[in-house]
Amino acid sequence: MGVNISVDLKDEVARIDLGRRLDATNAPSLQEELQKIIGQKVSKMVFFAQELEYISSAGLRVIIFAKQKIGVDAHLYLISPQEAVLNVMKMSGLDNFMTVQTEFSE
Repeated sequence: MGVNISVDLKDEVARIDLGRRLDATNAPSLQEELQKIIGQKVSKMVFFAQELEYISSAGLRVIIFAKQKIGVDAHLYLISPQEAVLNVMKMSGLDNFMTVQTEFSE
């Protein structure tokens, strides 16, 4: 998978580290990793975005995919997004179904 992008599921919490960029080059790899947890119980999906500098429409689609296919009933969190990334999330409306926080604690 792309540099610094990872998905880990433990105790119904999916932790997704988005790395520095989420675009057409690495979004498919992230989606493949997310597909591995389809069908498992996920109550929280936590996207760690502190290093994320850029997100494209392909990256946004992966987050939408995650919500629709994995975490329909899960609560989504976006942790420590940089201002530019947060602005894109707001423009796309994704911030309407995600809780934006500076840190995550269970």
